[in-house]
Amino acid sequence: MKRTSLMMICALALSALFYSHHTTAKDAVKKTKTLPLDKVAQSVTIYRDTWGVPHVYGPTDYSVMFGFIYAQCEDNFWQVEDSYIQSLGRAAEVYGEKHLVDDLTNRALEITRLSQEEYAKLGPAMKEACQATADGYNYYVAKNPQAKPRLLTQLEPWHVIAFGRFAQYQLFIYKREKIKDSETMAAITEVGAKNAFLDRETERRRDRETAKNELANVSPSLPLSVFPSQGEDIWQAGLIGSNTWAASAKKSASGHPLLFINPHQPFFGPGQWIEGHINSATGWHMSGASFPGSPFPTVGHNDTLGWSHTVNAPDVIDLWTEKFDDAKNPMNYKYGTGYLTAKQWVSKVAIKTDAGVVNKTFEFRKTHHGPIVAIRDGKPLTVKMAMFEEGGGLEQRFMMGRAKNLAEFKAAMARTAVPMFNTMYADQAGNIWYCYYGAVPRRDTRFDWTKPLDGSDPTAEWKGYHKLDELPQVLNPATGWAQNCNATPFLATAEGSADNPAEAKFPKYMVTEPDNSRSRMSRVVLSEKEKFSFEDWATAAFDNRCIEAQTLVPLLSAEWDKLNAANPTQAAKTAEAIQIIKAWNQRADLDAVGMSLFTMWAYARMQPQAKQMTKALPFPETAILSYVLDEFTKKVGTWKVAWGEISRLQRIHTSGALERFDDDKPSLPVPGGPGEYVGIIFNFYTPFDTPIAKGLKRHYGQVGHSFVSVVEFGPKLQARSLIQFGQRHDPASKHWFDQGELYAKRQFKPAWYRLEEIKANLEAAYHPGEATAMKMVVGK
Repeated sequence: MKRTSLMMICALALSALFYSHHTTAKDAVKKTKTLPLDKVAQSVTIYRDTWGVPHVYGPTDYSVMFGFIYAQCEDNFWQVEDSYIQSLGRAAEVYGEKHLVDDLTNRALEITRLSQEEYAKLGPAMKEACQATADGYNYYVAKNPQAKPRLLTQLEPWHVIAFGRFAQYQLFIYKREKIKDSETMAAITEVGAKNAFLDRETERRRDRETAKNELANVSPSLPLSVFPSQGEDIWQAGLIGSNTWAASAKKSASGHPLLFINPHQPFFGPGQWIEGHINSATGWHMSGASFPGSPFPTVGHNDTLGWSHTVNAPDVIDLWTEKFDDAKNPMNYKYGTGYLTAKQWVSKVAIKTDAGVVNKTFEFRKTHHGPIVAIRDGKPLTVKMAMFEEGGGLEQRFMMGRAKNLAEFKAAMARTAVPMFNTMYADQAGNIWYCYYGAVPRRDTRFDWTKPLDGSDPTAEWKGYHKLDELPQVLNPATGWAQNCNATPFLATAEGSADNPAEAKFPKYMVTEPDNSRSRMSRVVLSEKEKFSFEDWATAAFDNRCIEAQTLVPLLSAEWDKLNAANPTQAAKTAEAIQIIKAWNQRADLDAVGMSLFTMWAYARMQPQAKQMTKALPFPETAILSYVLDEFTKKVGTWKVAWGEISRLQRIHTSGALERFDDDKPSLPVPGGPGEYVGIIFNFYTPFDTPIAKGLKRHYGQVGHSFVSVVEFGPKLQARSLIQFGQRHDPASKHWFDQGELYAKRQFKPAWYRLEEIKANLEAAYHPGEATAMKMVVGK
């Protein structure tokens, strides 16, 4: 009995950690032994403003993280749980074999093992963050039986570390190598079973080859079906990204720095944004957004500074080909003049089937480079990602949010535990700073690091990491502004400025991005105005001019003139469309037919098939326009389609997979457009060939402007923000789609930050666990 009681007391202490990051672990244990979670909940107040955004106040860092995850669960429990399910490599247990490769990748990367080991080594503050998140989730499940978890009835603290690894590496970095599912399944074999997956892939490959051969025998009519799916590899296609700007006092009408936070993410799934605000009595005060399931906001601002990210592409992941050619020991692989021995392990994966959940065992191997994740051309490929095993990203982000000035913020960034992301910064002291950030490994420049390396060559190894001050960056440029839109850091400010980093000073493997149209458009926006008021800044965040039209419309027009001179009859078929495009104001206005024609023409001409099929034609650009007119006519009955008729915003299930868009259901017209083939700041991508959108007349937003915020760092901080739909994933809630109206009008909502502002615009105030909380934010 005594031993059981002692164990119960210890469990209670663990589940109710309740100390600030300044408190010692010894003192914390004294505090928590008699403090159940009901008392923790009573110490936390969640203020919901009139847009439903949660402002979480509490006495300690633990308490506000507890409240923050609780509020996220109220807003979108399905997604919070789903993100953790995927993070733990258990998606197939819920969704079946279609997620098996994802789970096997997760197991090969050993996200679970690494996360458990990292959690065990964490200091008190970070263990507190993990415990608070687990406690907040578990408390929500206990107090809300209607939530009904599909798998995770209990979150464990180390799961938070796994979530961070998954979101950073499996969602972003790993996919860069474009490893095929068939390559993965060739490397990871089921114990004692034939690999049926490979048989199916062989059949699919034959089908694709047959279709390709049939295509070669038809006339170049550019059938839409041969175009690659926009949703199939949308991240890898380079068609989506993010925008961020900063302006110093020199460019600000008020004399206070300005920040534009605009990280584009999918509207659905684990990478979507959720907004929130935390205020701990310890002095930690931050507002912004994060992925559902995060312990605290990961972009945004505090009292004195703020930052945003855009995805960059430093080389932070590499592949090696390994040679297993030792006849005496098949686990030995060649290295230098001898051999090293690979490690091998097995893992059971639960898979949902029509007959119930079945368990299958798979075999994994790894070398000193990393796990074997693919067999390509008969060769095993191992993968290594920067700072993946070391970890530390959670603590770095915690330090970034608590920083009070540029020196403290840089000190946090200098850890390079977060392996990537352009970072744009502004602060109350007047500084703006841009950094092409990443944990970039040092490498021998004799090798081509864009291709798999010879794993047997000891010189083809990483040699530590570059330090923060070795990365491209700009501090307080003379122009008064900096920008990045997933493009080169060497044009962070005005072209020709001496403040731009000099490309020759950096190794080629460090920076891989060229310039792009959104960055060009950003430089125009930031250069053309002498000073920005806060209103000007907010307006610029939704600029809908199309910079690519400046060069492409004259190109198309000039070719049409040549066609008209050579064949007036053929030219007459596109004459009216050409006149509409030429008369168009080159903006994504809702009534613009020219925007519809130009966008679909610009998209079609980018496709490799279109280039191949028209390369022998004397007037290829006009041929593509003719195809677009035909496609519009077949799809909607006319090619004279206003942009607002096809560019639509509609909210469906948070997964982005379990519900299709529907032309017969309500949606809003959106005056934004795609970035890289149109060149527009107000990014709004509407992939029309994804499973949830295919076959519809209208095109619905799936990625682009998602969490958008503008901040002015004056003595009294000003901020506005917006997410594309609304705070709650509950169709019955008035916050299901209330921000969509603003989004469609290119407007912001206030982002209240001070308690007096929040209380003046209050919808509800309650403690986690109170039964009335749900009713307060439902529009009945």
